[in-house]
Amino acid sequence: MHRVVVLALDGVYPFELGIPQRVFGTADGLYEVVTCTADGLPVRTSADFVIMAERGPEALAGADTVIIPPYRAAPESAELPVAVAGALGLIPPGARIVSICTAAFTLAAAGLLDGRRATTHWALEPRFRELFPQVELDAGVLFVDDGDVLTSAGAASGVDVCLHLVRKDHGSQVANRVARRCVVPPWRDGGQAQYIEQPVPEPSSAGTAATREWALARLDQPLALTDLARHARMSLRTFARRFRDEVGMSPGRWLIQQRVSRARELLESSDLPVEVIAGRVGFATAASLRQHLHAAIGVSPQSYRHTFQAAGDGLRE
Repeated sequence: MHRVVVLALDGVYPFELGIPQRVFGTADGLYEVVTCTADGLPVRTSADFVIMAERGPEALAGADTVIIPPYRAAPESAELPVAVAGALGLIPPGARIVSICTAAFTLAAAGLLDGRRATTHWALEPRFRELFPQVELDAGVLFVDDGDVLTSAGAASGVDVCLHLVRKDHGSQVANRVARRCVVPPWRDGGQAQYIEQPVPEPSSAGTAATREWALARLDQPLALTDLARHARMSLRTFARRFRDEVGMSPGRWLIQQRVSRARELLESSDLPVEVIAGRVGFATAASLRQHLHAAIGVSPQSYRHTFQAAGDGLRE
């Protein structure tokens, strides 16, 4: 069983501390989630209570994935506390390391982000760049997957990166089931903007949610911007502006993401030819599906299918 170890540091934010257990702990027993502290002692939270974890830093030595929730808003220096540095040193080679929000400062201070692309909360971008110029910071995305090290932005993006790992490990069906149980969106692309300026609409103001649901039920059909705007009963200009305000991207980009996501589900769960899948998700040709899938995740449809068929065989064994 894949072991996820959550490292709770002094001043930890309770909401983010609970995300790994809530997501991985809902994945049908595929993960074991444990919590530890850097010195085995109770830690203060950012709220008005203290938590006691049953394990100390030795738990990190058996981790397959380590997740560090945020524990302070704006670190004052690039130095790590001795206990924290010692705890990080116990993480075995090959383990994945994940930061949520400002915990990216911890990974950077430990040298784990040197020369890597990473993200953190958008509001702390200037401070992060000042302390860690050697890190390729992208503060405009929800999360960054750099293989064995992943960083995520603000609080809710911790859910996104954990669901991303479930999907990466076990496929879309498992990740979607977890998302339904947690009542959260099953997939928000890591490259989606983490900060969207969205004023509270007037009570009578129409949104684009109903049109998005309508489009999702018709991904196999050609869907032009004019079709979406007509369904929403808006002008093209108003619809495009309101859609971007609500979703953080253009309707065209959103449609491509949904089609790629649906194609991934079909590649994982069926033996349908790539040409048939392309038609079912609204790509004109198999070549178009290959192009968009490779742009999204860097592999061909056949390679993606082979990866998850092999993973499925391993689970059945």
